[in-house]
Amino acid sequence: MRRRSGGLTASAVAAVARVGVVVAVFVVGSAGAAPAPAAVLSAADIANAQAIYKANACVSCHQADRKLVGPAYRDIAAKYKNDPGAQAHLEKVVRNGGSGVWGAIPMPSHPRMSDGDIHAVVGWILAGAPEK
Repeated sequence: MRRRSGGLTASAVAAVARVGVVVAVFVVGSAGAAPAPAAVLSAADIANAQAIYKANACVSCHQADRKLVGPAYRDIAAKYKNDPGAQAHLEKVVRNGGSGVWGAIPMPSHPRMSDGDIHAVVGWILAGAPEK
C-alpha cells in the first residue's frame, strides 16, 4: 500500500473523505507509541452540528463551555478524550437516554433523531464543540 503524508494509506484517506464528519488525526512517536487522536472538523461540519444541536433542543440542557442541566460539551470531550469507543457509546446515550454519569438528572432519549444527525453532533461534542 502506498503511504500518504501523515502515515495514512491512500485507501484510509479515501475512506475518511467518504465519511466526511469527523477525521481522526493520529500522531505516533518513533517508538511506535499508542496513537493520540485529535478530532478535526471542517467549518461545514461545525455549522451542521450546531444546526442539529439547536433544532433538537440540546441547547436547553447543554452549552459548550458551561454546565446547565447537563454537562458542558467541553467537559464531555475531556472525559472521553482517550476512549476509542466514545463515539459509539455517546451515540447510544443520545439515542436511548442515560443517567447517573453526570448527576441525578437523567438525559432523555432522542429516538426521532436520525443516526446521521446523532453521529454529527457526537463528533462535534468529542471535538470540544468548536464554534468555528
